[in-house]
Amino acid sequence: MKKRIVSIMSILALLLVFTGVFMTANETAAFAAGEEAAAEAAADSTGDKAMAAGIVVGLAAAAGAIGMGIAVAKTTESMARQPEIAGKINSTMMLGMVFIETAIIYALVIAILIIFVL
Repeated sequence: MKKRIVSIMSILALLLVFTGVFMTANETAAFAAGEEAAAEAAADSTGDKAMAAGIVVGLAAAAGAIGMGIAVAKTTESMARQPEIAGKINSTMMLGMVFIETAIIYALVIAILIIFVL
């Protein structure tokens, strides 16, 4: 199970890296081609930015959903094994969910920055 999660996360990381390299290479080539090509590429880069932002948010949401699912499954399992400390387990799980959701919100903020600032 852990090997599968590690391989999924490494594939997601590679997709993010390739998206960043593609965007950088596209803008660098347009800059080297001259002012007219740079202006045309700037118009085309809006689509690239939207695609990159969609990939960032989509991957972060997918990874967060996988993490939350695993956390809920393990929490439910541990509550079934030790029902007397279910309250403590539940509060710890909720704290973990907050941290996972914070990472997803950070990805959304980064996507907004990609679209409007870069």
